Amino acid sequence: MTVDIAELVRTRTRHPEAIAEAAARRRRRPLLGDSGRLMIVAADHPARGALGVGDRKFAMANRADLLERLCLALSRPGVDGVLATADILDDLLLLGALDDRVVMGSMNRGGLQGAAFELDDRFTGHRPEDIRRLGFDAGKLLLRIDYDDPGSLNTLESTARAVDEMAARQLPVFVEPFISRRTPDGKLRNDLSAEAVTRSIAIASGLGGSSAYTWLKVPVTDNPDDMAQVMETSTLPAVLLGGDIGDSAEDQVAAYEKWRGALQLPTVRGLVVGRSLLYPADGDVTAAVDTAVGLL
Repeated sequence: MTVDIAELVRTRTRHPEAIAEAAARRRRRPLLGDSGRLMIVAADHPARGALGVGDRKFAMANRADLLERLCLALSRPGVDGVLATADILDDLLLLGALDDRVVMGSMNRGGLQGAAFELDDRFTGHRPEDIRRLGFDAGKLLLRIDYDDPGSLNTLESTARAVDEMAARQLPVFVEPFISRRTPDGKLRNDLSAEAVTRSIAIASGLGGSSAYTWLKVPVTDNPDDMAQVMETSTLPAVLLGGDIGDSAEDQVAAYEKWRGALQLPTVRGLVVGRSLLYPADGDVTAAVDTAVGLL
């Protein structure tokens, strides 16, 4: 579909209540369908200032283009839903693209990419009460832990309270944990070794007063063969995240193979992938999405 930005702006200007009205009439569905698997397209990167895909520094900066790619992805068979921040989900509601789809609100976006306070990742996105009020289906939060950065403790504590608040509303929350550290030049890097991913899963699984509604959103380890042992760390259901896999067709194929193996593990229930499907190296969103769906 072609997105009419002028019409979206006109509606936002003259009828801002139309967003809540669209949320109220949205046709909902269960989190899991008959397959018991999840395929979620992620588009919460821009709110963290993370606009790049591979070597394309501002690939996600054109909102009309991003919305068109999202609508195309959401129209494909086997795609269950979308993860995004309020601005993008509001646009998708106005476009009527969220009927019969799982809608996941992105909760903490305060740790801006490249900022000195990146690890003090405060909850500046959807609150649990917003997710409930809008009739959305789940929330997602990012938990990066650097043992050398005190800001991680603030994020850890606020994450635990968010888990509590989501459980109190019987809303699933997807926790994306990493052990992270800064390079000598100050850039934050996530450690994808088996030891680090194991430790991050153990920490995330124990947050809050109940794990009943907690899911994990985990990366594939540097060595994919380590995933079987790593995923033995928790009984919480998990989905795999995509991340920035590179900017070539070869990188894309390699990522698919990593996901394929990990999807066979008993706690892994699906995929949450964004940039690599919305901005594939060959530009073919339909093929990229359909290939990922086929892995499930």
